[in-house]
Amino acid sequence: MGVYKSFSFLFISTILLFSLAIELVIYTNNYWYLAIPFIWLAIPFLFSYSINFTEQLFWLMIIFLPLSTELNVTETLGLDFPDEVLLMLLTGFFIIKWLYDPSVFPKSLFKSSLFLIIIIHLFWIFFTCLVSTNSILSAKYFLAKWWYIIPFVVFPQIVIRSKSDLLKLAICLLLPMLFVVVQTVIRHSFYQFSFEGIKQTLYPFFRNHVNYSGMLACLLVVAWVVKKLMYVKNNVYNIFNYILGFGLIALVLSYSRGAWLALIVGIISGFFIYKKWFKYFLFSVIVFIGIAIGWLINNNNYLQFIPDHDRTVFHTNFNEHLKATITLQDVSNAERFYRWVAGFNMIAQKPIAGFGPNTFYENYQFYAEGIFKTWVSNNPDHSTVHNYFLLIAIEQGIVGLIIFMCLVVVAFIQIEKLYHQFQSNFYRLVTLSLGVILVIIMVLNFLSDLIETDKIGSLFWLVIAFVIWLNEQYKIERNSIAVV
Repeated sequence: MGVYKSFSFLFISTILLFSLAIELVIYTNNYWYLAIPFIWLAIPFLFSYSINFTEQLFWLMIIFLPLSTELNVTETLGLDFPDEVLLMLLTGFFIIKWLYDPSVFPKSLFKSSLFLIIIIHLFWIFFTCLVSTNSILSAKYFLAKWWYIIPFVVFPQIVIRSKSDLLKLAICLLLPMLFVVVQTVIRHSFYQFSFEGIKQTLYPFFRNHVNYSGMLACLLVVAWVVKKLMYVKNNVYNIFNYILGFGLIALVLSYSRGAWLALIVGIISGFFIYKKWFKYFLFSVIVFIGIAIGWLINNNNYLQFIPDHDRTVFHTNFNEHLKATITLQDVSNAERFYRWVAGFNMIAQKPIAGFGPNTFYENYQFYAEGIFKTWVSNNPDHSTVHNYFLLIAIEQGIVGLIIFMCLVVVAFIQIEKLYHQFQSNFYRLVTLSLGVILVIIMVLNFLSDLIETDKIGSLFWLVIAFVIWLNEQYKIERNSIAVV
């Protein structure tokens, strides 16, 4: 009980100080006041190298993931607040603790093929930083990788010790997201649930409806698993039925075609995992994408997708938006072609190590083809190529893409294998949900680049972490059965 009391005190006091700091920033326009809650969080650790304190920070970070907001500290420096600051604190505190006591590092990670691929991934990113067209931007990217991987991959191996901890993590994600969804739907109602209105209701928690709907689709899977694990059909079970229904309505009202598609494909993939067909499905998808790329390159067939500049516009009516999508006259998809063509030209220029992490924006215009230009090609938001796999190939080269794909494919193979190996229904359901969520994230990233965002990137690395964690739980289960 002592841990829970201390965590409650930490959480409530931090929220109060965070609110006070926000008020001070508003009245004084001095962003340094935002340091107050983090100095408060750091005090206990500075006086005692306690891993318990960093565990409490971990839970606080999980709670803040759906609630974080993008904050521009200066004209050139922005961060996701407060979760990115918590990520940096967790990373720094863990490194200090590890130097003080090397035994704190989870031994299970050294035996994991997934963690080995992550280490190779980090080494390759470091190498691409050295040959980058902008080493400073690439170095920032490399550092950010560390403060995502340590909190989301390493920490779960320490913090999550039991089934109840898994359920606790699910609830810490679901309740804040439920708050965000409820207030979004209420605010959206004042816009008559219009297509244009959804964009006005997501601030300050989400940048756009793509991030919002993507995280919502993933957490709907988490809510479904929690519901299934409620063995007795009591009031809590019924509450989760209502939450799932409300969440699906909210997902429809997000007007995000990518998230709808991702959830449908995710559910189908869950069936494939159940039937032991997923590896064949995965192989078919890779072959199909390879054939499609080959056809587009052959005889310059990609030129058939040149947009009509005057007819390719953004539609404020959703029915017109869908119709434009089907007829390839939607500006967002046309702009994707513009950037994808530039991206393939960049890969041809630097195929092995790429242009360097975080450098797409400052290089792609030179490799773009004017015939694909759209009304939004000036790119005031400095967004990237809208396909994460293509982005990796551009910035980290084909070698970087192969490493990342190895990570994803090995994770999928292990998920299907674990699902059919586990005797525990609890772990089977958790494993199945990880497969579905990973498919949703991959589909979303085929049309966007969300792994580097705090909302979707955090879920991606948590999935990888729990595949590693479940491998250890399977070894424990297997040994216990052998003993019996």
